[in-house]
Amino acid sequence: MKKGITKRSEDFSRWYTDVIIGARLADYSPVKGCMVIRPNGYSLWEKMQSYLDKMFKETGHENAYFPLLIPESFLEKEAEHVEGFAPECAVVTHGGGKKLEEPLVIRPTSETIIWAMFKKWIMSYRDLPLLINQWCNVLRWEMRTRLFLRTTEFLWQEGHTAHATAEEAEEETLRMLNVYQTFAQDYAAIPVLSGRKSDREKFAGALHTYTIEALMQDGKALQAGTSHNLGQNFAKAFDVTFQDQHGKQQLVYATSWGMSTRMIGALIMTHGDDQGLVLPPRLAPLQVVFIPIFKGKEGHGEILSYIEKIAASLDGEISYRVDAREEYTPGWKFNEWEQAGVPIRIEAGPRDLQRGQVVAVRRDTGEKINLPEDSVKDKVREVLDEIQTLLYRRALGFREENTTKVNDYGTFQEVVSGQGGFIYAHWCGDPECEDQIKQETMATIRCIPLESEVDRGVCVRCGNQSDERVYFAKAY
Repeated sequence: MKKGITKRSEDFSRWYTDVIIGARLADYSPVKGCMVIRPNGYSLWEKMQSYLDKMFKETGHENAYFPLLIPESFLEKEAEHVEGFAPECAVVTHGGGKKLEEPLVIRPTSETIIWAMFKKWIMSYRDLPLLINQWCNVLRWEMRTRLFLRTTEFLWQEGHTAHATAEEAEEETLRMLNVYQTFAQDYAAIPVLSGRKSDREKFAGALHTYTIEALMQDGKALQAGTSHNLGQNFAKAFDVTFQDQHGKQQLVYATSWGMSTRMIGALIMTHGDDQGLVLPPRLAPLQVVFIPIFKGKEGHGEILSYIEKIAASLDGEISYRVDAREEYTPGWKFNEWEQAGVPIRIEAGPRDLQRGQVVAVRRDTGEKINLPEDSVKDKVREVLDEIQTLLYRRALGFREENTTKVNDYGTFQEVVSGQGGFIYAHWCGDPECEDQIKQETMATIRCIPLESEVDRGVCVRCGNQSDERVYFAKAY
């Protein structure tokens, strides 16, 4: 039997790492701050990619690829951008045994090199909009790392688009935010808050940053995806103009947006339990595992044939595996697949064979269900849908229970240091006030709701007038 998993109530951070190692999602790399994504983890990322890529293409985007190395001078062209990323950059100074004429930065994000290419490609309004997405790795020199959540190198997608008008760029920014929200809720079964970041929290070089924020089981928020309206900042920096319908030269408007392997961390901390990983069926690379229960040395072939016949009835619509390994006991296999988060386990032994049934076990609730062999496919599909719905509702219920409307700073501090979760409170809009709250409580503004009713009051920290509430929380 494998080493047990630390209980969430004892040490949430250790539990998180135990789940990743136990489910064989990732492991620590010999390179400090980096991780090795193992097949179980990478297949989960591939599943995420498949859905997101389809959603991107349905909204008119095309995939491309740009170099890993960026001339250092490119980053220096956009002052706010370079200031935001300079502390995280890794720089290559030598290549081929010689010192380079110009240092090359390993991409922390690709706006600069992409806009250098957009300058070559965009001449006329007929070239717009230009809608590009890239699947790649990026590198940011992190001091404190944690598997999937914050590593020096990570995988992501980054969308980059160019538009003729400010209105089109804003529409694109919000459209992609909606794509992320749909993916998080409909596929990852993670309820999210969507809204705009404060100026202190926005992306370096952006006009506005929009975000989806999820709440983890330890009461901390996780930024799960961001979409940025870059205005004309990068067009000015790289002199990207186009000739409009009236023959005049105009600066282009830009957006960028990204979601990364951090979403795997979000899945773990939203749905996992003390037995390990719990995966929503729509993202589970393996939805069903069949385990034959052998009694002694007789009947192995008969039981295995029975299971394989039932498994084949799934017709490829449901991903499955038959675990026929004889060197491990059924109990060992139960534990292994439970830690891996497979949504449904199906068992069959001699008695089940006699009765013409199998026993299905739900990973989310542990419920056991006897299924006649001729109804397995339909019932499994039904149960997978139930699991997907239940995981979302359970996570939504947790978020609602851990969202507190607060009107005074004393209560604010008590909630932050105690229950945690989202705090819905008035803020005056002053960045200095925001900084004080962060310094005193470690809570940050997670988002300013896109649509909120006028709710006049006073700032929770300074008492000045406020016309709206925002969401605060401690965050990863």
